[in-house]
Amino acid sequence: MAHEVDQSFLALPLRALADAALARARALGAEHADFRLERVRSASWRLRDARPSGSADTTELGYAVRVVHGGTWGFASGVDLTMDAAARVASQAVAMAKLSAKVIAAAGSDERVELADEPVHAERTWVSAYDINPFDVPDADKTALLTDWSERLLQAEGVAHVDVSLMTVQENKFYADSAGTTTTQQRVRVYPQLTAVAVDEGTGVFDSMRTLAPPAGRGWEYLTGTGWDWDAELAEIPGLLAEKMRAPSVQAGAYDLVVDPSNLWLTIHESIGHATELDRALGYEAAYAGTSFATPDLLGTLKYGSEIMNVTGDRTAEHGLATVGYDDEGVAAQSWDLVRDGVLVGYQLDRRMARLTGRDRSNGCAFADSPDHVPVQRMANVSLQPAPDGPSTEELISGVERGIYVVGDRSWSIDMQRYNFQFTGQRFYRIENGRLAGQLRDVAYQATTTDFWGSMKAVGGPQTYVLGGAFNCGKAQPGQIAAVSHGCPSALFEGVNILNTTQEAGR
Repeated sequence: MAHEVDQSFLALPLRALADAALARARALGAEHADFRLERVRSASWRLRDARPSGSADTTELGYAVRVVHGGTWGFASGVDLTMDAAARVASQAVAMAKLSAKVIAAAGSDERVELADEPVHAERTWVSAYDINPFDVPDADKTALLTDWSERLLQAEGVAHVDVSLMTVQENKFYADSAGTTTTQQRVRVYPQLTAVAVDEGTGVFDSMRTLAPPAGRGWEYLTGTGWDWDAELAEIPGLLAEKMRAPSVQAGAYDLVVDPSNLWLTIHESIGHATELDRALGYEAAYAGTSFATPDLLGTLKYGSEIMNVTGDRTAEHGLATVGYDDEGVAAQSWDLVRDGVLVGYQLDRRMARLTGRDRSNGCAFADSPDHVPVQRMANVSLQPAPDGPSTEELISGVERGIYVVGDRSWSIDMQRYNFQFTGQRFYRIENGRLAGQLRDVAYQATTTDFWGSMKAVGGPQTYVLGGAFNCGKAQPGQIAAVSHGCPSALFEGVNILNTTQEAGR
């Protein structure tokens, strides 16, 4: 269903504010200026054992002016929606650029900020793909559905507690710059999640099982049948959790792994998504979660993984959490290769990183999570591509003599270079002679990025492909949060090191 931008957002003095700010920035000698007005509404509901335990509904409204003046960045933001205030914010941005220039000169640097060219996109409007805006649904209906889900699980044998949450976001942005681009956008996203907890009263042992449904750039329809079978997942969780409670602990060693998309998306995020952000690879992003082993001198030669590994960066994927029409620098959304046939061939870029490294154009990866934050280079929807005629998950499992099938994400750890990592999951199944042979507990898989992806021997077909993701990818200082999706098929990895997490914790 096609939607239009919220009329209450369009009723704001968007263009008048932008014109006042950009005119002042030009008059003060800015080489580039952009204006961004945002309204971000976020709401959440939480239930504990079918009883409300918290809720929130907040709206953030404001605008920012960013300039390049004298080859230096300047930035300022405001909330007063008057033309005079917008002009003052632009003046503040220019003043900040002048002050920054003095600091940079004192440090002995002569580096100038220059932006890669981008075609002008005048009067463009884009709205994300959803059917029912969750903010059009009464809160009572949301609470009723979450209560029903909770009660279904609580009635099941062996389920002691149930936590359920729902997060919804409507993000509106208006952008205009001194080159003539003007864009108006609206994005909607939702994140429902349930966790069932079992407790052995005799031993005190407990464990949990969480739904696999990923957050998505969808609307209320996602919770009522379109895009996910909630009834089926809720029905199977109690039995899966009971089996997990009885499961034996894994024996550490090397195993073949079949990794489900519900787990593999997070490995992609940490070991490929962050590693191929060009600002990290160049060392510009080092304070928050490090840099990257995938440095630019390795572009075109680094063997990231096996020859069947093909990974794209994509700002256009339907229902993707990082999907936009235009980024926060007025760059049109694109899709491009990051890894082709196992070799590193691309990065995620904003306009400054593109020009700095001699590229013709940004691929649209600038994003700010609020009107008072400066845009920084952020992750696209980074996805592992399926094999066009690839096998099903069951066929991948059938080819494994001794292995483990990994389902759902849980905890993770990765080093500052995005190279050494460890991941756990929601549930693990022993594979014996091509068949699942019951669940295992205390499993973590550990590898280096290139060894892990180099061990990938088969990828599933399109029928196994799922778009996973997260609402809470962190980066930058001050810290910013971005939502991002990662699609992938099921995949087979040979000879991966498996740790027993209980034994590791005891060391």
